[in-house]
Amino acid sequence: MFRSSFPLVGARVALRRIHPTRLREGVLLGDTDHGQSYIRRGGALGNLGLGRLVYAVAASAAFCTPLAAAPARADEPNAQITGDLPDDLRAAIAQAIGESERPIENRFEARRRARAAAEDAIAVLRSEGYYAYVVEPEIGEGDAPPATVHVTPGARFVFADPALRWVGEPPEPQAAEAATRALGLAPGRPGRAPDVIAAEGRAVAAVQQLGYADAAAQPREVVVDHADTTVRPTFRIASGPLVRLDGIRLVTRGRTRTGWVQRLAPWRSGQTYDPDDVAELERRLLDANVYESVTVALAPVGEETPDGLRPIVVSLAERRPRTLELGGSYATAEGAGLEARWTRYNLLRRADTVSLMGRASNVDSRAEASVALPHWMRPTQTLTATAGAYRTRTDAFDETGVGIRADVQRRFGRSLFSFIGGSYLTVGASLDLSRTNELRVGTLTPLGRDIVTAAGLLDLALDRSDDPLDPRRGWRVSARAEPTLLTGEVTVPYLRLQAQGSGYLPIGARARTVLAGRLRVGSIVNGTIPQIPASRRFFAGGGGSVRGFPYQAVGPRLADNTPQGGASLLEASAEVRHDVLGPWGVAAFVDGGAIGTDQLPGFDDLSIGAGVGIRYNLSFGPIRVDFATPVKKRRREAPFQVYVSIGQSF
Repeated sequence: MFRSSFPLVGARVALRRIHPTRLREGVLLGDTDHGQSYIRRGGALGNLGLGRLVYAVAASAAFCTPLAAAPARADEPNAQITGDLPDDLRAAIAQAIGESERPIENRFEARRRARAAAEDAIAVLRSEGYYAYVVEPEIGEGDAPPATVHVTPGARFVFADPALRWVGEPPEPQAAEAATRALGLAPGRPGRAPDVIAAEGRAVAAVQQLGYADAAAQPREVVVDHADTTVRPTFRIASGPLVRLDGIRLVTRGRTRTGWVQRLAPWRSGQTYDPDDVAELERRLLDANVYESVTVALAPVGEETPDGLRPIVVSLAERRPRTLELGGSYATAEGAGLEARWTRYNLLRRADTVSLMGRASNVDSRAEASVALPHWMRPTQTLTATAGAYRTRTDAFDETGVGIRADVQRRFGRSLFSFIGGSYLTVGASLDLSRTNELRVGTLTPLGRDIVTAAGLLDLALDRSDDPLDPRRGWRVSARAEPTLLTGEVTVPYLRLQAQGSGYLPIGARARTVLAGRLRVGSIVNGTIPQIPASRRFFAGGGGSVRGFPYQAVGPRLADNTPQGGASLLEASAEVRHDVLGPWGVAAFVDGGAIGTDQLPGFDDLSIGAGVGIRYNLSFGPIRVDFATPVKKRRREAPFQVYVSIGQSF
């Protein structure tokens, strides 16, 4: 039990443990006047508020997690902490005590803060496994004395003999063993309350993973023994029956056909319940990108089929059937660009997307119509077909044409977002009829070509970054091969290859600074510069390439300074991104690139640009404004370039 007294003026208060107490049938949270406090289901806490204890657990967990967000800084702490404490424990107590913008104005306020700080400190000590503590709230002399809490933590209690008991019928031996292994409470580890709660959650999840969907934790028993400074938890879990799945029950009426949804199930009727299968169904529906929200859940007990199977209940909230999107971009050398897209969702009642797109800019103008069929022929596979007309005007060439293409993209792995990325394989084909106008290499005479281009596509992309528009950790790699046949005045087969990798490294506990790097290489095999039209060569320069140089400004030039393009490509970027205040951020970067006339790029004609940028982070990604200047291999370019876009440059 505790003794406590609060003299009226300038005194100290001691909260001391007199004797050990053993607990059973409760959830250990800390100590009360009757020994360790705990919460029974539906019960009440002792003399320490549940909110304070929950906050203490959260405070200690936040400290132990390197990436947890730190609280906002204020003027002064609510109370000073004294005593011989480990650094991590002192920091957790300080976070729980918190800070105040208002100074102490009188002795009553000082005494109130000292008492509250003592309760906060006790809550943290209990959650961290310190049960033999002494906590003394104190106030100093004067009319507005400082509030102080003196903490003597005592010995840290450790786990001993964790046990798992089954309530009702136990599960199969395999599931029971998996739950026991999942506890992970090694004897001798600090007896932290968050670890007890986490262990229980892992055990329940392990049983559910093996088909016991209704498994649930029952009131646990935790014994705190002061004789040997140990914490002995006994977990009680009701596994429930083994669940086998039926098909899908679509409970909302909308434009989506029920039969199409049922074909997306990653299980067969009668198969044992697996929460990963249920999550995969949800991901497959979200992949379609035509629903505002998707809810997938196991039917409750009592709704089994006559065969004893449980269906999966699906609810779909469909987005508006039509949308109109407008976009824009700006670069110093390329000028402004406008884009409009009209989209019709679920026209065929199988989560399809039909869109019409128009773009107008100084460099690339086009009109296209496309249709996308998610889960085409099989789940996780999307067919996209596009037809359109285009006009491209650059310093190196002009091209006008029409084309059609079809791609099939397949996602691999259970998760569309591994971190938030995924693994994709895309195969496709395209056919273009175009007219190109350029200058002939060597003579600089006009060269017009009428070309029919048939190309294949094989593209592999792995994304292990944490955000598609604003990555802060992880990496991405991609490789692309395009076997191509050109027919016109001559017939030229060649193979165009590209590969790119990028990485992102957060710095600091709050990841406010990110180091990012990118490397891209490309090569055209079995094709020479005179044979390959300028529109099919490699070029570098611009906002997504080498900033500081206009589009196509990197690489060899003809005698009249017209960009020539090349048969090989090398690009590299390094960037430091830092969050400054609220949604605002800054960046500093260096980009380099080279275009080679042979199949392998070299460093002898490397162009380098450098600059700084401003970022304004929206809920979905940053608005990017970059200012860059050429550093090496400048050829009469403007002294700086400005790029405005949405999303990071890579």
